[in-house]
Amino acid sequence: MNTILMTEGAGAGAGVGSLVIWLVVMIGIMYFLMIRPQKNEQKRLTAMLNDMAVGDSVVTTSGFYGVILDITDEDVIVEFGNNKNCRIPMRKTAIAEVEKADAAYGNSSEQEVAEVKESKGFFGRKK
Repeated sequence: MNTILMTEGAGAGAGVGSLVIWLVVMIGIMYFLMIRPQKNEQKRLTAMLNDMAVGDSVVTTSGFYGVILDITDEDVIVEFGNNKNCRIPMRKTAIAEVEKADAAYGNSSEQEVAEVKESKGFFGRKK
């Protein structure tokens, strides 16, 4: 009779142990599939926002294209379109994408970049 109770107790302990192992495995899978990619995306977004400069082209989270005119710690002033009067202050977090001013034109001189921007208009579209 004692041997039957001992084996039943050992079986229950093994069941709890395997349950704990499965729980740890599931938490590990959740970490690698959900939490880790989100942290990497947050790091990329923070680096992008910290690397912004005046003159960079941006896309806001609402889908508007603009050019950065001024930057403060938390806010930016963005000019939208070719209308020089359409300048809107907004939070840095409202910016979804940043395209560096020099990246679009390679290693061109500033004068060449200004000429290309003037001839093509805003974001490379012909006037």
